[in-house]
Amino acid sequence: MAQARQMVADGADLIDVGGESARTNRGPIAEQEEIDRVAPFLEKFYAEFGAPNRSAPIAEDSPLSPPVLSINTWRPAVADAALAAGGEFLNDMGALPTDENARVAARHRAALLIMHSVGEPKVAHTQVRHDDVMRTLDDFFAAKIQLALAAGLPGESIVLDPGIDFAKQRDDNLRIFRELRRLTRFGRPILLPVSRKTVIGDVLNLPDPTSRDAGTVACVVTGMLHGASLFRVHNVAAVVRTVRTVRRVDA
Repeated sequence: MAQARQMVADGADLIDVGGESARTNRGPIAEQEEIDRVAPFLEKFYAEFGAPNRSAPIAEDSPLSPPVLSINTWRPAVADAALAAGGEFLNDMGALPTDENARVAARHRAALLIMHSVGEPKVAHTQVRHDDVMRTLDDFFAAKIQLALAAGLPGESIVLDPGIDFAKQRDDNLRIFRELRRLTRFGRPILLPVSRKTVIGDVLNLPDPTSRDAGTVACVVTGMLHGASLFRVHNVAAVVRTVRTVRRVDA
């Protein structure tokens, strides 16, 4: 809650919460443990910030109030429990292998983030090679969007995430940044979770993730200029100022 308060104060529109780290150097936890970790936060979050009222007009450069609550999980049972408790956005880090999470999101009238990856979550896939990563993303999103639509999820409830650092090599990630606008053909918002990513550490030779904020800002600017509209970051204040500045410069 302390972290959420600070992020809201710094201008976050969306708070992403998960009971299990996506990092592959940390083992998976039990499904019920994940639910037990997330549920108390959801209750406290809405008690403090209030229930969503999305009919209110949105003012430019003013954060959403209350912020959208995003549930970061790949397990349908966890997603179902969290969305039933009020979550509005399902951040599926499992690459939507079946239509289960799409059906859960549709049932709760929540948005669904479809992230590109390969193979099981919580398993390192550093060996994966792509002959043409952009063709891979094109084919992946075309198939997964159809899967979600067939499960009853409205098209306007879908958000796309190219999955920077997930089952990709450094050059794959850099090419995605350069050619990101290609994904706008799907007509859905693009979210970039770029904050302190390994690819930034590789480019700048910075093994400590906390030293990568300047590289993060550079990736956010690149993403904005190439079609991304949502960014998941650690240093909210710096990125909010960056986004507001780029909007004015690029207006």
